[in-house]
Amino acid sequence: MTNYKPPQWLSLSLAFPLAVLNGWVLLQVVKYFQPLVSIFVAASLLAFVLDYPIRFFQQRGVKRNLAVGGVLLLAVVIVAALALTLVPLILQQLNELANYLPSWIDSGTQQLQAFQYWAATQQLPVNLSGLLTQLLDRLSNQLQSFTGQILSFAVDTIGSVVNVLLTVVLTIYLVLNGERLWDGIFQWFPSHIGTQVRQLLREDFQNYFIGQATLGALLAVALILAFLALRVPLALLFGIGIGFFSLFPFGTGIGIAIVSLLVGLQNFWLGVEVLTVAVMIDQVNSNFVAPRLLGNLTGLNPVWVVISLLLGAKLGGLLGLLVAIPIASFIKDVADSWRTGGLSTLSVEHSSGDGISGEATANVVLER
Repeated sequence: MTNYKPPQWLSLSLAFPLAVLNGWVLLQVVKYFQPLVSIFVAASLLAFVLDYPIRFFQQRGVKRNLAVGGVLLLAVVIVAALALTLVPLILQQLNELANYLPSWIDSGTQQLQAFQYWAATQQLPVNLSGLLTQLLDRLSNQLQSFTGQILSFAVDTIGSVVNVLLTVVLTIYLVLNGERLWDGIFQWFPSHIGTQVRQLLREDFQNYFIGQATLGALLAVALILAFLALRVPLALLFGIGIGFFSLFPFGTGIGIAIVSLLVGLQNFWLGVEVLTVAVMIDQVNSNFVAPRLLGNLTGLNPVWVVISLLLGAKLGGLLGLLVAIPIASFIKDVADSWRTGGLSTLSVEHSSGDGISGEATANVVLER
């Protein structure tokens, strides 16, 4: 009896609907267990980040138990200090922004009317009165709704004490016993493949989150100082907001545009100054600091970056956006190494950094 081997086109035509069906089932499972999945993902990310300083101390002769205890204690102190100082200020300025928006919209309307009058006196063929009035009305409604949602989300997040406690407890457990957990998972892989896949996974996530957190913090501090020097209202909120947007590919430009528009509604020329200064600081951060901090990035094609972000937002919301790029980078690395001769030939050169950064990603992927 001879073994029948179906044609390749038939195998592919059967594999595609099965892959789609499996993906749909996975999506339903993730949606059903989304709170638990979010807690596990958040705890895993925190454990990944905390593992970096723990290994740093271990390499300098500190025992793991002492390193773990010291890093966890330092993390608790930092989080408590931020919760007592920075978080109340951010919430206060979010509330002030919601109160300022109506007057800023009125100021923007007056500036546009003044521009319309100047254009009429100069006999310029510009008639923006009707269109701009509608745009400003829609912008006012959208910004007020968006600000209210952010404030509500922040309050709800802080108020969900149970989820926060579960995340903290699971993070501590993963820091203490994560090695054994990952050992058990990767035992299902062949030894040489499991080791290299684990190395890729660790590098992609640690490089991305530690590098991006550092770049975002530097950008936020520089922008806050610049905004304070320019006497920009809500300087702390705007600087931290742009720094948060920088965690996502192409996010820094979006954050700068939103902040410049908001400031420009109150004072047009101040908005231009904010735009100019923010772009200059971002260029220094992206072109001089990021390459030295993250090393050489291979990058993803911009199309795959956008697709990854869309899928991440669909599957996991904000957390999905945060993990979409390192997961996509990890899949790309595994696929590339498999295509070029198998995972066993994977080069150690990957350790220079394959994580995809926000604005640095945009620069790298566009060059490709």
